[in-house]
Amino acid sequence: MKIFDSHTHLNDETLYPEAAKYFKRAQNLGVVKLANVGSNQALNDRSLELAAHYPDMYSIIGWHPEDSIYYHEEQEKLLIEQLQSPKVVALGEIGLDYHQTTSPRHIQKEVFKHQIDIAKQLHLPISVHNRDAFEDTYDILKEMDVSDIRGVMHSFNGDSEWLKKFLDLGMLVSYSGVASFKKTKEIHEAVRQTPFDSMLVETDAPYLAPEPLRGKQNEPAYTLYTVEAIARFCDVNPEAIAAHTYENTLKLFGIEDK
Repeated sequence: MKIFDSHTHLNDETLYPEAAKYFKRAQNLGVVKLANVGSNQALNDRSLELAAHYPDMYSIIGWHPEDSIYYHEEQEKLLIEQLQSPKVVALGEIGLDYHQTTSPRHIQKEVFKHQIDIAKQLHLPISVHNRDAFEDTYDILKEMDVSDIRGVMHSFNGDSEWLKKFLDLGMLVSYSGVASFKKTKEIHEAVRQTPFDSMLVETDAPYLAPEPLRGKQNEPAYTLYTVEAIARFCDVNPEAIAAHTYENTLKLFGIEDK
């Protein structure tokens, strides 16, 4: 069984010093490829560094809505340059986060749109963060018409209705450990409604550790437990979920499996 952790943060300060150890543990549980996702300059730089060092690590870089207040013209120029690095597979994580108040909503929206424009110019898919902002996230993706580049709703936690709306825009959805939680019944139903060719899996490590490790520090190895939970909800074997999500991730990110 081969698993692709489509969204993780070995570039985060809590995991980065021992990235090699965490990746080895992931490989031991079948998580053979991963994408480290940036959100500001420091995390973008580390994502690129890890991708350059490890053949089976890839880089997704961009400016998170929480950091959008620090995004400016010089940062944009550097981002455009770095996005053309050979192992960058998507632009992200970008989007809206209305749970926190660091960056005003109008700035988040502006920076989100700017980065979608860049992704379209460079023909890159996008990795979208959405927290407590379903309506505005959907409206921007629809307004900007992302059907030509597509992308993924990272750590999707919406119900079946929102699932359909985002799929209709051409987006895929990625499930994290949240999908394994016992009380997230709406997400369980969304999982069941998700076509296998539109599904990815992720950890979002060091956050959102899945059952049975909820509350602990997450790491890429634990993608296996999310795969197993999804398989239970869909009444298929974990190998099938691993295979579908692995191929979907390669296809979305334009990666040739070697």
